[in-house]
Amino acid sequence: MKKSFFEKLTGSSRVEDNTFGDEQKVGLTEKDNGWMEEDNEEGQLTVDVYQTPNDIIIKAIVAGVRPEDLDVSITQEMVTIKGKREESHRVEKEDYFYQELYWGSFSRSILLPQEINPDEAEATV
Repeated sequence: MKKSFFEKLTGSSRVEDNTFGDEQKVGLTEKDNGWMEEDNEEGQLTVDVYQTPNDIIIKAIVAGVRPEDLDVSITQEMVTIKGKREESHRVEKEDYFYQELYWGSFSRSILLPQEINPDEAEATV
């Protein structure tokens, strides 16, 4: 199925586009997207982007990130969110049963579907 303009911009996919079968694949696997590979230096923040009659809304969950470790830059065509999430204590790798949370630097740049006035843009927590 052909991706929509919005899916191309955000890198997202529809649930019905994902395959199910022996591998029970939903979206990308850790190996496919590389976010948990040790040589990958930065994770990609997941976002929801939608519009209202007057605004373009970008939502991202940045739980565990201190405000001073978060940077949002806005231009006419793009919004970039960068940050860093640090673990509060160190756990040895062999002590984990599951390790799915992402710790470290992350970022996401979102191309906007239309130009905006950055002076009128607002970032809220």
